[in-house]
Amino acid sequence: MLLPDAIWLALRAVTAQRLRSFLTLLGIAVGIAAVILLTSIGEGIHRFVLAEFTQFGTNIASISPGKVKTSGPAPTGIPTSVRPLTLDDARALADLPQVTAMTATVWGNTEVGANGRLRRTTVNGVGADMLKVYNIKVKTGQFLPAENLENARALVVLGAKLKEELFASANPLGARVRVGNLQFRVIGVLEAKGQFLGIDLDDAAYIPSARALELFNRDGLMKIDLAYEEGVPAARVVAAIKSSLMARHGREDFTITTQEDMLRTLSNILNILTMAVGALGSISLLVGGVGIVTIMTIAVSERTGEIGLLVALGAPRRTIIGLFLGEAVTLSALGGVLGLLLGLGLAQLIHLAVPALPVHTPIGFVILAEAVALAIGLLAGVLPAIRAAKLDPVEALRAE
Repeated sequence: MLLPDAIWLALRAVTAQRLRSFLTLLGIAVGIAAVILLTSIGEGIHRFVLAEFTQFGTNIASISPGKVKTSGPAPTGIPTSVRPLTLDDARALADLPQVTAMTATVWGNTEVGANGRLRRTTVNGVGADMLKVYNIKVKTGQFLPAENLENARALVVLGAKLKEELFASANPLGARVRVGNLQFRVIGVLEAKGQFLGIDLDDAAYIPSARALELFNRDGLMKIDLAYEEGVPAARVVAAIKSSLMARHGREDFTITTQEDMLRTLSNILNILTMAVGALGSISLLVGGVGIVTIMTIAVSERTGEIGLLVALGAPRRTIIGLFLGEAVTLSALGGVLGLLLGLGLAQLIHLAVPALPVHTPIGFVILAEAVALAIGLLAGVLPAIRAAKLDPVEALRAE
């Protein structure tokens, strides 16, 4: 049988029972729509979370005191105290060849008072290169100047929200601000950056690291963040940092985390989440596959005479199998197209109704969903097609 004839017969069989065919392909359509909708939301959230993490740059390495891995119990009587990270350590790391910027960080929560107002908020002790490391910009004034780390002046830069809370519309530049029990002079206000993982970056004050150590009575830094050159492998930077600090500390009593490692881990987790929600949606595809098996089995019973006549006229068994498989694949393909349109339409409607909910449908998911629909039609039509091909022509014609 010629291919055009086979296609025409499959389409005729589908259109002969319009309502039954529509209900069958609707099962596939609902399954495809569910997969497209859930994966679109999952992929949108994936991109949104990664964008939140990368807004501060991707070439960042963070060093914190203490080693997170252990190799067994410490011998009795040997102290296990961790040597703190110092400003000297920060200076040494800033001089590494691949490093382009460094900020030594200390943070805490304390009262900030100015202009007759008092607010309890986060105070960050940072270095002059913080803007380069985190891709943050100054709205008015300037950021902390590059000074000797130990002798930095008592200067403060306000986050956008903290400036509004303390000074409203007034110009804060040059004003005196009390941070804890110390006095600082305002030299700048940062651009609004929003929240990151529940932390309001705008409701904070930024002072030199040495002043923060004094303010919070700490003997060491909480972390050192480094920005390194584009294209430099993170492993090379980590090796240089480890070599420098081990030479200074005598042992590896620190932890290095790169933004690249964090993004890779986070991306893997989000990919698994996207596949999980897609798998949940694909359960309805199984229901659609069962529907195709049921309808094709009924079709074989209804068209027993037609099958017998085709076999009696010399049609090979493979032609019979091809006809019924073609009908099943046609049903699933039409259901797949309808499901794609339905899923994409619902995804866009949800995005319009809830703009804050990120939605993105990659073309790969669209192609995969249609391929899965065709595969389900093929698999669901195998048993009924084989059953039809095995019918005895004499018995089939007698039944008719």
